[in-house]
Formats: sequence, C-alpha cells, structure tokens
Amino acid sequence: MDYPAAAEGGKNPSGELRRRLDLFANIRPARTMPGVPTPLNRDFDLVIVRENTEGFYADRTMYQGTGEFMPTPDIALAMRKVTREGSERIVREAFELAKKRRSEITVVHKANVLRTSDGLFLECARSVASEYPDVSYEEVLVDAMAAHLIRRPEAFDVIVTTNMFGDILSDEATELAGGLGMAASINTGAVHAIAQAQHGSAPALAGQNVANPCSLIGSAAMLLEWLSDRRDDARLRTAGAAIMSALEATMADPATRTRDLGGTACTADVAQAIAARLES
Repeated sequence: MDYPAAAEGGKNPSGELRRRLDLFANIRPARTMPGVPTPLNRDFDLVIVRENTEGFYADRTMYQGTGEFMPTPDIALAMRKVTREGSERIVREAFELAKKRRSEITVVHKANVLRTSDGLFLECARSVASEYPDVSYEEVLVDAMAAHLIRRPEAFDVIVTTNMFGDILSDEATELAGGLGMAASINTGAVHAIAQAQHGSAPALAGQNVANPCSLIGSAAMLLEWLSDRRDDARLRTAGAAIMSALEATMADPATRTRDLGGTACTADVAQAIAARLES
C-alpha cells in the first residue's frame, strides 16, 4: 500500500518529519544476535550511517515541488541533490560514532561515474577525515560494497554513505543479521531525534498480531541512548541497554520468535516476554 500523492492530500509522514525537523542522520545498526537464525555462519556488528535529507529522494530534495518531473509523457527525470553542508555533517556524525566503537570508517560512493555529485560527497568525506587521524579510513564503490557485505560483513565497523545507497545497503546488512524485523534505527539531527523501525509500516500485516516488534523496541532503546548523550543522564543509557539485553534474551529462545525468524510466537507474545525479562 502506498501513500496517496501529495496532490491528492497524501504525505509520507516519515519523509515529512525528517525534512521539517532536519533529521539528517539515519543510524542503522546491523549485528547478529545469539540464537537468531541468519544466512551466514559467523557474527558481525556494523552500523550504516545514511544521509537522510538529500540524494535522489523526491520528497526531500526541493524547497518547492519534488525532484522528479516529466517534460513529456514518455520522459521521466529525477534530480539528485548533494550539498557540501549535508555531506560534511553526515560524515562527521559517522566519525563521531566510530570513535565510540572500533574507530574504523568506510565511505561508500560512486564517484567514478557520478563524478560531480558523489565527487562532492567524497571530497567532503576526505576533508572531514583529516580531522580524525586516529580513525581508520577507507573508500569503497557502492557496487563493490554490496558484494563485500555478503562476503565479509565482519570486516566493517561504521559505513557512511548518501541517502539511496544507505537505504539499500542497510536493508542488505540487516537481512544478513536476521531480517528487517530486527532492524532498529534512529533519525537524528542537531536538536531532535525520532526512533523508527528501519522497515516500512507493513500494512499487509495490520491487525493480524504476527509482526515482529523487535525493530521498534530496539529503536526505542537507541532513542534512550541518544537522549542519554544529550542530557548527560546515565540512567537513560542504562534503560536502553536493559531493553536491548531483554530483547536479545527473548530472541535467543525459539519459543518467543515470530514467524519471520522461523518461530510461531505472535507480536504480543514477544512484547510480553521482553517486558517480563525487563521486570525481572
């Protein structure tokens, strides 16, 4: 199910909130959890930092109208926006995150073909990298990265890239970690943040009590961690960590997995199991 066109009174609330609140960073972790079935036979733990307000996304590239238009019924064009400010701030966000992890950054681009737009993004990434000499830095073409994620996801720590590339690669990474039902994420800006599951709203599952709630619950834990940093309140970080610990323990038990993970538990079963572990 799609949102109605804006001309028909419909809007994508996610895109609208990201634009109005200037939520320029979409932080999307992907990591394996004990007991959760995955297509791989090894563990990995990475984060994709996706630029959230520019790129090819038509609902957030223009002040007025969209970045897509049709000069004739037989020609469809899409405009991509990449700015120096937008590129520098998302790369800096990724470097700050890498400093809290394993201090490794991978910049993903296609500057060999998109010489102007990705060229600007890559130029900005190199400039910001000079401010972080203690963080390991590498550059990978987006098509190569799609292959590397399948072959050796454990080799990566923090990956930063433009909007559409980040959207696609993060879906790939989270499928390798167990599926989109486990895919937590957070949209952040200088002032505001919104916790949001990486996947869509899945209207086809509405009212059936079968959806995996872990992505939303994990997103809430990420929001508490973000608030802890902004408010200098360790209690919020402790709460977020407790939620993730309860979530992981619940997923380690085959009896409390939803059908997307090969289980038979319903949405309410999983939520109640996580809540029970939090209380204990």
